[in-house]
Amino acid sequence: MISSFLQRAFRSFLYRSDRFWIPLWLKSLGLDLQGSVHFIGLPLVSLFQGSRIRIGSGSRLCSRSFGTALGVNHPVVLRTLTSEAKILIGERVGISGGSVCSAKEILIGNGCLIGADVLIADTDFHPLRHSERQDSQKAFAEAKPVRIMDNVFIGSRVIILKGVTIGSGSVVGAGSVVTQDIPAGCIAAGNPCRVIRDNL
Repeated sequence: MISSFLQRAFRSFLYRSDRFWIPLWLKSLGLDLQGSVHFIGLPLVSLFQGSRIRIGSGSRLCSRSFGTALGVNHPVVLRTLTSEAKILIGERVGISGGSVCSAKEILIGNGCLIGADVLIADTDFHPLRHSERQDSQKAFAEAKPVRIMDNVFIGSRVIILKGVTIGSGSVVGAGSVVTQDIPAGCIAAGNPCRVIRDNL
């Protein structure tokens, strides 16, 4: 009984302290926080000089396992890899322990829910040709924007690869690997991810 009370009290303390100091810290790193953004635990942020990370009002980023029902394997990761890279997160977006890595542009629309440990990347990180793999100049040359439109729900441990657009209101099932566009208003799943049915 006492142990349970102490756990609740400690979590309450963490929630309150996170709300105060984490936004201040991230703004000092150069993040553009629009209005009230709620952080549960400190995300891992790497902002390349000249790049941009914007998070819309009402969004919630969970980097602590007790902050979400499923738990997370690691903190939220937000990383820009080039000076022109952008990560643009809309309003009322929820991200639990996800990794968002951009060399060009990743857009996440309003009202999206990103499940535990999702990976979103607009680059392969290395050239596919082995003869070019050690050339750091070519590492991000073939990056292509990723666009996740409004009110999309992405299940846990989904991988979204470069050049993909996911239409408004769609659902992507847990564990899927998204390699091509998903239309609006559907449920899609699998590896590679494909449309299963309309999302009525």
